[in-house]
Amino acid sequence: MKKLLVVGLMMSGLAFGQVKKDTLEKEYKLEIAPADQVEKKQKPNPLSKKGQVFVFYGWNRGAFSNSDIHFTGNGYDFQLNNVSAQDRPTKFGIVYFDPSWFTVTQYNFRIGYFIKDNLALVLGIDHMKYVMDQNQTVNFKGHISDPEYAAMVQNGQVNLADEKFLTFEHTDGLNYENLGLEKYKNLIHKKNIDLVWSYGAGIGFMFPKSNVKLFGNERSDRFHVAGMGTDIRSSLNLVFWKNWMLRVEGKAGYINMWDIKTTLNNKPDKARQDFVFGQVLAGIGYTFNTKKYK
Repeated sequence: MKKLLVVGLMMSGLAFGQVKKDTLEKEYKLEIAPADQVEKKQKPNPLSKKGQVFVFYGWNRGAFSNSDIHFTGNGYDFQLNNVSAQDRPTKFGIVYFDPSWFTVTQYNFRIGYFIKDNLALVLGIDHMKYVMDQNQTVNFKGHISDPEYAAMVQNGQVNLADEKFLTFEHTDGLNYENLGLEKYKNLIHKKNIDLVWSYGAGIGFMFPKSNVKLFGNERSDRFHVAGMGTDIRSSLNLVFWKNWMLRVEGKAGYINMWDIKTTLNNKPDKARQDFVFGQVLAGIGYTFNTKKYK
């Protein structure tokens, strides 16, 4: 009987040990997944994922529609109709690459952050230049109390060629400080090359340094918040070596400036104008990720 009891205990211990071994093997198999099933975070394509950032610097050429410019001040209230203007690009040279002279050129700066996949919030500065064509005769409507300048109006028109009546420009410059929303779409994805298209819109305020000389007064030349602007834009971005970016962008927009300073002192003299603008820009940028990827 004792022998039977001992044999029974040995058999039950062996069975218990086998169950424990099988359980441990199953738990171990559950804890260690095959290597090919482990999820890896891959570095995303450029200009495509939430958390990515890019910076950009470039140069522009601009064009402006004709505009009516209305001047008000002590002793005058008049409007010049259908005034034409051009941009003023700096002659190509070292000035385009010397950081100490970067404000001389017609430049653009951008910094963008991807708030969602393929959707970026972009803060930009568009430093354009606007110069009224001096060699033009424009229609005049209003009154001037000073007889010297009132006599320059002939048959409802005034000739601006001699610069005595008016010089008018935003050359330091026509600064459009804007915030935009841009959507990005990858067109080509190769090992070291990506071509990405974007489109979007922006809105911002105008912070020009307007150079104005009216009726022989001392020239007004100071920065001032003068109005607002809005735009639509589209760009092609060639990204190479994963991070460097060449960008070409086209933009069209509307500018309304209702508080342009026309005298140097604090007199209430001012001008207002609105016009449509177009802009083409190109330059270089850099993209990087704020998140780490394997």
